[in-house]
Amino acid sequence: MAQLAERPTATLPRIGKQGEPCVMVIFGAAGDLTGRMLIPALYNLARADLLSKEFAVLGVARTAMSDEDFRKKVHDHVKEYCPDCTEDELWDWFEKCFYYMPGDFGDKELYAKLKERLNKLDQEHSTHQNFFYYMATAPSYFGSIVENLAANGLMDQNDGHWRRVIIEKPFGHDLESAKTLNKQLLKVADEKQIYRIDHYLGKETVQNIMAFRFANGIFEPIWNRRYIDHVQISVAETVGVEQRGSYFDQAGSLRDMVPNHIMQLISLTAMEPPISFDANAVRDEQAKILHAIQPLSDEEVLSRTVRGQYGDGTIDGSRAEAYRSEADVPADSRTETFVAMKLLIDNWRWADVPFYLRTGKRMPVRNTHIVIQFRQAPFVLFRDTPVEHLMPNQLVLHIQPEEGISLRFAAKVPGPVMRLGGVDMNFEYQQYFGKQPSTGYERLLHDCMIGDQTLFQRADMVEAGWSVVNPVLDVWKALPPRNFPNYPAGTWGPKEADELLEKDGRRWRNFEK
Repeated sequence: MAQLAERPTATLPRIGKQGEPCVMVIFGAAGDLTGRMLIPALYNLARADLLSKEFAVLGVARTAMSDEDFRKKVHDHVKEYCPDCTEDELWDWFEKCFYYMPGDFGDKELYAKLKERLNKLDQEHSTHQNFFYYMATAPSYFGSIVENLAANGLMDQNDGHWRRVIIEKPFGHDLESAKTLNKQLLKVADEKQIYRIDHYLGKETVQNIMAFRFANGIFEPIWNRRYIDHVQISVAETVGVEQRGSYFDQAGSLRDMVPNHIMQLISLTAMEPPISFDANAVRDEQAKILHAIQPLSDEEVLSRTVRGQYGDGTIDGSRAEAYRSEADVPADSRTETFVAMKLLIDNWRWADVPFYLRTGKRMPVRNTHIVIQFRQAPFVLFRDTPVEHLMPNQLVLHIQPEEGISLRFAAKVPGPVMRLGGVDMNFEYQQYFGKQPSTGYERLLHDCMIGDQTLFQRADMVEAGWSVVNPVLDVWKALPPRNFPNYPAGTWGPKEADELLEKDGRRWRNFEK
């Protein structure tokens, strides 16, 4: 057995359980996701002493590279996101954990070679035959890669070792394809081996939704239709499609964001208290919410949904080109870059409380937030004062770029006249707990290493999310948009999105820089 360097003491104190010994195989290791997110996340875990000493990474991709070439890429990626990290003692150990083998994912012979290489790495790093496979590839490879792994015995679990697979979204492009992918995976793997990853759930504020709701006695009693008027979920991006024009034009904002990211945010916001924090107990409650969302009829799709596509505009003083002018986008594209919807949840807690959601590209700011707007207090006490209206209380969960929570309430403005002013009470994670190095993937990778599926979607959750989206896809396909582009880049979307709330006597909460 080769002599490996002893890992030095981590640079950060360990908080939590250390990951189990394992080899991580990254399919698509030469891609952007691996460099920008996965490798820096692994290094952050190492610094926090959450990686086992018996750990290795094997990158697999078409690009021809040696182990040393791959290690140089790893060094460059970590150096970019953490300039001081590659100079510390931990780096020597971390760098030697990385290996590489080139190959075509469709070549069946690759998997026999992979098995042989994994057995060798297992012996060198004492990883107890524990392997997990990360699919950083195009979605079309997900099913076939897992089938080939299984055919070569690389998904078999016996003698106490485990095998797991992490799949990046999208999980299908509609309900039927999602069901097909689930059947393909579950034919050769158990649900407990499949980790469907959604990086939004790696964000602290998203994880904190359950702690905020269920650990604080002042909020859970009012988290229902009696006190809450409506809920808004907004995912705004300033970027366009960047280098993903060909992919995005096939997907669109509805497929790209709603059945995964936004459905996860809805389920965590609306779920009932689970009986424990066991993974299936939590996901059972999330699944119930997704199944309780009222499906939209064809008529309701027309009245409760809005789609948009950005045209020329200005963001931060710079000109932004129209979507149809982006690289690899057809000049007559009818793909939506903005979506707004009104959904209702058909259960006791949320009956008649609308959930408004929107997501769009080329918006004025990058901001993801959940607004809980409470019902207004009775006006009777203030009927003989100059106060013209009472502003509703709002609780806002800020998810990105700043993570935190704010509460808006009314207070009297100092002076002899009764005047009310809005007050925001703010909490920011970074100010209170300090900044921690994070790409958003650390928690998710660590959870896979310790076998915790709480933050990963189950097959039934994926299909329930697509069940909500599918009727909208069908109507939009049958009735192509006639007015694209219908909002300038740098604005909050088409006017119809504002009208969606205005006809209910409500309005969006927009956050400026």
